Amino acid sequence: MNDRPNKITDQIGHTDPEPRLLMGPGPVDVYPQVLRAMSQPMLGQFDPQFTGYMNEIMTLYREIFRTKNQWTLLVNGTARSGIEACLTSIIQPGDKVLVPRFGRFGHLMVEIARRSGGEVTAIDVPWGEVFDANRLEEALREHKPDVVAVVHGDTSTTMAQPLAELGALCRQTGALLYVDATATVGGNAFDLDGWQIDAVSSGLQKCLSGPPGTSPISINERVEERVLTRKHVEGGIRPEGFVDATGPIIQSNYFDLPMLMDYWSPKRLNHHTESTSMLYAAHECARVVLAEGIDQGIARHALSSRALRAGLEAMGLELFGDVQHRMHSVTGVYIPSQISDGEKVRSEMLEDFGIEIGTSFGPLHGKIWRLGTMGYVCRKANILRCLISLEAVLRRNGFAAPVNAGLDAAYEIYNDA
Repeated sequence: MNDRPNKITDQIGHTDPEPRLLMGPGPVDVYPQVLRAMSQPMLGQFDPQFTGYMNEIMTLYREIFRTKNQWTLLVNGTARSGIEACLTSIIQPGDKVLVPRFGRFGHLMVEIARRSGGEVTAIDVPWGEVFDANRLEEALREHKPDVVAVVHGDTSTTMAQPLAELGALCRQTGALLYVDATATVGGNAFDLDGWQIDAVSSGLQKCLSGPPGTSPISINERVEERVLTRKHVEGGIRPEGFVDATGPIIQSNYFDLPMLMDYWSPKRLNHHTESTSMLYAAHECARVVLAEGIDQGIARHALSSRALRAGLEAMGLELFGDVQHRMHSVTGVYIPSQISDGEKVRSEMLEDFGIEIGTSFGPLHGKIWRLGTMGYVCRKANILRCLISLEAVLRRNGFAAPVNAGLDAAYEIYNDA
């Protein structure tokens, strides 16, 4: 009989994942500088060093979003937390909300807006297309929304919705414009103030090349004025003499923007315990992106996507979606008819070459693969490695791509750059 105590650690080892090259629609490989920053010592949330980093983050993300908005801060949680904080605080019960929907994450906008009490109207285009300005103007004039909620780049379809005209149209009709820019900021043009966007949220795990877990957001004075009509401070931290605003209380405590604003202001009115490691990550992500230069980073993403797409087409594959509105950061490609099992190709890419590529959702599930070129992943060596690996896997599964055609086409793009 064995008298040795049964230890769960004999069965479960250390966390030691095998390295991958993450070339799906996100998350993606993290910048080494960001990983190093996350290993720095823990600080208390009111330590002057810590609050100093909070102030620096507000400054850094104003540059990332291209805005002068005072309220540019982090919401702890994945990119969805920023979406929820914006929509649940902006939308009051009974508000009319218009959602232009061109992929999976437009459906998410509808879901959250309805949960926030909005009377939601969704308009649609086929997946792989985007809305033109005339269609959006007609919808605004017909439905007269209080709030418009739209995704900038929807990774499910790899499309980017043009926004330069939408902000002005919303101003003309009195609507507030909220944008989810999770998949675009850092790798595609984005101009918060220039495009007259009222609120934006993002995430670290795509073109900013950080880990999922915190959501940078920014709101302007129009949104500030609106959400402060709903301001409430919870018992236990309520300042003496404070009187709640008369507007309907925001349904979520955690995603209450006025309380988050107090936490990020010089008041430092406690709301939650800020995630220290994620604060460090967000700080370093922004520094890396800005050190390269926003325009230079966008150009790098554009070059890598051109090289990848040239390689895919040279292999005899067909790209998905409207060519004029593809994101720099994600490419959709049809699964060729000769391939009976697209998931088998993905599995072999992962198991044999250590490369992750994505599938898609809804009407595109099983029809396309999605290949990401984001952040730290967005480098020549990775593009070439992906193409040569995909060629080998396709050949083993019955699709005879011309030998080295993809590699040669990508080389030509890089050589001409």
